[in-house]
Amino acid sequence: MIRIGIVGIGNVAAMFIQAIEYYKYSKESIGLIHEVIDGYRASDIKIVYAIDISKNKVGKDLSDAIFAKPNIVPKVIEVDRTGIVVRMGRVLDGVAEHMVNDFQPASLPEPTIDDIANELRNYNVDVLVNLLPVGSASASRFYAEAAARANIAFVNCIPEFIASDGDYCKLFEENNALVLGDDIKGQLGSTIVHRALTSLIAMRGGDVIETYQLNVGGNTDFKNMLEQKRLTSKKISKTMAVASTLPEPEKVISNIFAGPSGFLPFLGNTKISYIYIKARGFLGLPITMDLKLVVDDKAMASAVLMDVVRLAKALKNRGVKGCPSWTSAPYFKYPPKQAKSDEEALLDLYINLDRLGIDIEPKRLYLWNMLSQLRDK
Repeated sequence: MIRIGIVGIGNVAAMFIQAIEYYKYSKESIGLIHEVIDGYRASDIKIVYAIDISKNKVGKDLSDAIFAKPNIVPKVIEVDRTGIVVRMGRVLDGVAEHMVNDFQPASLPEPTIDDIANELRNYNVDVLVNLLPVGSASASRFYAEAAARANIAFVNCIPEFIASDGDYCKLFEENNALVLGDDIKGQLGSTIVHRALTSLIAMRGGDVIETYQLNVGGNTDFKNMLEQKRLTSKKISKTMAVASTLPEPEKVISNIFAGPSGFLPFLGNTKISYIYIKARGFLGLPITMDLKLVVDDKAMASAVLMDVVRLAKALKNRGVKGCPSWTSAPYFKYPPKQAKSDEEALLDLYINLDRLGIDIEPKRLYLWNMLSQLRDK
């Protein structure tokens, strides 16, 4: 069993918690990236601790809180009462000024770092997942430090640079703790699709001249990102995720834009991405690509979380600490070290898991299967 704590019971948390229930009863593993990691299945994940700051969620059973306003995730499966009461968190910068009416912070005493660290120990939390709104810089670091003090794993799903910060890596290593991040990729979200296309162009001898990725959606995540000053790290994260696939990213980075571009309430949890690439191919002749991608924004993140929390537990079981980039690279937009392609990142993950004796199935990489066959001969 993997005991999970969640900070921020928003739309991603609502989808993730429902997904855990779904895979408990489903005979199929459809949609999972990996079915088994170190013997753990999706059904082995258990939420035991939850934090939020909204008066609509704090004090409620988690099964009710995931459907409380302003969440708009549809009910995919019936979630029985969990017995887990959502606890009051620390507000700090987790609520933008224009989001106060949406999030409606509760007027309750706020915990200290020591309070949170002690509760994480008392609830035997294995992995704490950060799902705070984009721009929650101080709040994310507050919970990261609490996780480090509690000697557990911290998964940073938002674009605040924690796993990619050397000082935080040192903090987690010194506390025999683990941090994975930063800024979770979607299963087939805009960033990973964009990276796949730019990687393909580079692999086939072309040059990217300019490219953009425009994203619009209708949930509170997109409304929160209307405040531009909360987007600095988000734009860096998404832009560098694309630029890092190119042979000389510094030469083209000024011609790359990737980031949230609009809030359309009627879209709900649907995210629409428009990806444009202008490239130069054989004989310098022009190539233009235009792609429209439509996904459920929160399902995309939840699919990746299914893998990441199981990996975090498996690594902690093996005594891995600090911020192993090879674990973060396949799953996050801004890991400590970027891979040139997601195939390279996945291969590196498989190699390192094999070294540690951690099995992961099925292997989603033809190259790995080919290498395994050659090794067995």
